[in-house]
Amino acid sequence: MLDTRTRDPRGGPATTRPAGGDATPAGHTARRGLVARINAATPPGRDRAVDALRAFAILGVILGHWLVTVFVPSGDGQLAVTSPLASMPAFAPVSWVLQTLAVFFLVGGYTAAKGHRSGEPYLPWLRRRMARLLRPVPVLLLAWIPATAALWRAGYEPETLRSLVKLVLSPLWFLAVYGALTALTPVIMVVWRRLGVRGAAIPVAATAAIDLARFGLDGPAWLGWATVITGWLVPFYLGIAWANGQATSRRTAVALLGGGAVATAGLIMYAGYPASMVGVPGAAISNLNPPTLAAVAFGIAQAGLALLLRRPLARWMERPRAWAAVALANLSAMTVFLWHQTAMMTITVGAALAAGTLPGLHSVPDTPEWLLARLPWLLAFAAALAGFWALAHRFERGGRKTRS
Repeated sequence: MLDTRTRDPRGGPATTRPAGGDATPAGHTARRGLVARINAATPPGRDRAVDALRAFAILGVILGHWLVTVFVPSGDGQLAVTSPLASMPAFAPVSWVLQTLAVFFLVGGYTAAKGHRSGEPYLPWLRRRMARLLRPVPVLLLAWIPATAALWRAGYEPETLRSLVKLVLSPLWFLAVYGALTALTPVIMVVWRRLGVRGAAIPVAATAAIDLARFGLDGPAWLGWATVITGWLVPFYLGIAWANGQATSRRTAVALLGGGAVATAGLIMYAGYPASMVGVPGAAISNLNPPTLAAVAFGIAQAGLALLLRRPLARWMERPRAWAAVALANLSAMTVFLWHQTAMMTITVGAALAAGTLPGLHSVPDTPEWLLARLPWLLAFAAALAGFWALAHRFERGGRKTRS
C-alpha cells in the first residue's frame, strides 16, 4: 500500500499515514502549513490589530458598494444606477456600519507615522509606499479598455457606459487623497508635535467653515471639494497621534466615540445633513461626495470605536488562523479594493445580457424583500472578485516584499 509522509508544520517529526485512510486531508494539512508559515514570518513586534482594522475597513467598503449600488433596466436594454437608499430611507443605518473609510485613513495615519519614524529617507520611503498603492491601477485601467469596447458592441449606449466606467474609476479618488496625505506626513507630524491631539480641531474647523460657506452662505459647489483633504485629514491625524502614543487610552477612545456620535446625531437632526453616510442618487446633499462635517463627526466616532476595539482585536489576532486570514487579505488589499466594483458589474451585466432582469440583481430596490433577494448575489460577486484577484494580485507586490 502506498503511503505519504506529512511534516508537522510546528516542527514535529514526519508521520506516516495510509493513502486510502486519510484521517487528515491533504488540503487541511496544506492550510495548517500555510498558517504556520505566515505566523512564523510575522515580526514579533507587529501590531496585528492594525492589519485587522485595515482588512475590516476594506471589507466594509466592498460590502457597502455591493449592497447600495444597483443596476436596473432603463429601457431599450440599457442599465441605470440606483440605490435602495433612494427609496428606503430606513435602510440608512446600513451605511453607518459599512461606510468604513475613516478607519482606513486612521490606519493609514498610523502606518505612515510609524514608517516616517523608522529613519528611512523621505523620498525612498514615499516612493515605496506610492508604488504599493498605485501599482495595481494601470492593470485595471488597461483591462477596462477592451471591456468598454465589448460593452459598446453589445449594445450599451454612452450613458450606460459612463455609469459603468464611473463606478470603476470611483475608487481612484480614495487613492489620490490617501497618497496626498501620505506625502504630507512630515508636515502633519510637525503640527502634531506642537499641538498634539488638539491639532485635529484644525481640519474639523476647516470642514465646518467650508460647509457653512456652501450651505449657509450659498457659496459655489466646487468649494466643497476642499473637504476631500480636510475631512479625511481628521482620522489620518488621529492615526498619527495613535502611532505616537496618544489617543490610545480608553478614556480618549470613549470620548472620540461618544463625542463623534453625539455630533453626528445633532447634525442630522438639527442641521439638515442626510442620515446616510454614503451618496444617494437624486439627493441634494451627499455626506461623502465630498465629505461633510457630518461625515467628519461620524469618522471621529468610528476612530474612537476602532481604538476601543484595538486590544480585543490584538487578542483575537493571536489565534494563528485568524491572523493568517487577515495577513493574506492585507497582502493584496489594493487589488481587492480596486476590482470589487468590476466583479459586481461583471455578474450584473453578464446576467442581464444572458438572462434579462433577475430579482435582487436588476429589480428595483424598493422593498425589504429586495434585500433578501440581494444577499445570495453577494456570493456571486465574491466569486468573481476571487477570479479577478487570482489574475491581478501579482501586480500589486511587484515581485518584491514590501513592508506596510
